[in-house]
Amino acid sequence: MHLYRSGMPAVLLAEWLGHTQITTTLKYYANADTEMKREAIEKATSKLSPLLSGETEYLEWEDDEEMIRRLYGLSL
Repeated sequence: MHLYRSGMPAVLLAEWLGHTQITTTLKYYANADTEMKREAIEKATSKLSPLLSGETEYLEWEDDEEMIRRLYGLSL
């Protein structure tokens, strides 16, 4: 868990532990602990988050109907 939390990719962790299936690693070892959940919530609700800071200029597709259709796979 410490290796995963420190940023070791799950695929590498599975190989290091000798698992033939990555699902074993993900099921038993690579679960988010309370601290990881807390950090994720802090990042999502931080004033630095673009969604909460009002910085929405990167959302150029927001009113672009054609782009929204392409993102949803409704247009070629």
